[in-house]
Amino acid sequence: MRISAARSPNSSARPKPVLEVDDLCVAYGGVTALDGIKLEVPTRGITAVLGPNGAGKSTLLKAIAGLIKPLRGRISYNGQLLAGRSPEDIVRLGISMVPEGGGVIRELTVDENLRVAQMWRRDGRDANRAVSEVMELFPPLAQRRHYAAHSLSGGERQMLAVGRALASRADLLLLDEPSLGLAPKFVALIMQTVRRLCAERGISVLLVEQNARSALSIADEAVLLSAGRTVAARSAGDLAKHEELWHAYLGY
Repeated sequence: MRISAARSPNSSARPKPVLEVDDLCVAYGGVTALDGIKLEVPTRGITAVLGPNGAGKSTLLKAIAGLIKPLRGRISYNGQLLAGRSPEDIVRLGISMVPEGGGVIRELTVDENLRVAQMWRRDGRDANRAVSEVMELFPPLAQRRHYAAHSLSGGERQMLAVGRALASRADLLLLDEPSLGLAPKFVALIMQTVRRLCAERGISVLLVEQNARSALSIADEAVLLSAGRTVAARSAGDLAKHEELWHAYLGY
C-alpha cells in the first residue's frame, strides 16, 4: 500500500501552530470519550485526525468549537484560551466548524445560506465579496446559486457547507468527515480546494476523516485516535508509511 502525502514547500521548517490542544479529556455520562489528547494545527497547514468509528474524532471537534465542555485540558487558538467561551464567541474569533453531513439550511437557497453565515458581519461590501469568492472556488454552486439547498446533490451540499464556513471569514476550519458519502470526483474537488485554501489564503484546517488516503494526501500532520486516546502523532508522510498502524486501527 502506497500513499503519497502532500508536503508544503517549507516542510523542513515547522510552522507556528495556530491551534494547540493539550491533555484534553471529555466524558459523556461517566464514559470517557477523549483521554489526554494532544495535537497542533500549523499556521497555513492541515492536521488530519484519523481513526475508526467511536475513536472520539467528532467529539474532539465539538470540544474545540465550544459545543462540549471538557473535563480538563487546554485549547488555545492564536494564544487565546477557548475554555469558557460560547460557540458564538469562538466563531467570532475565526474558527468555523463544518459538521458531518454539512449542516446547511435546506429550505434556503445557495446564496441565502452563504449570506446567513456572515450576517453578524457589519461590512456589507465584504459580505458580497465573500459570496463571490465562494462561487469562484466552487463553480457548481455558482450554477445553482438560486436553487434551494435541498435540491443539491450530496457533493454540492458539502461544497456549500465549506463555502458557508469560508463566507464567515474563518481562519481555522474544523472539517468533520467532508468526504462522507460523496462520489470520488467530489471528494477530490473538496480535498484539492482545502489544500488550495491553505496555500493561497493562509487558512488552517483540522480535518477529521474516515477516508485516510484522501486525508493524508493533503495533510501536513496527522493524529491517529483509538478509543479516545492518541495512538500516533507524526507527519502525514511518516504515518502513511506505517502499514501496521493501518491494519491495526483502520482495518486495511
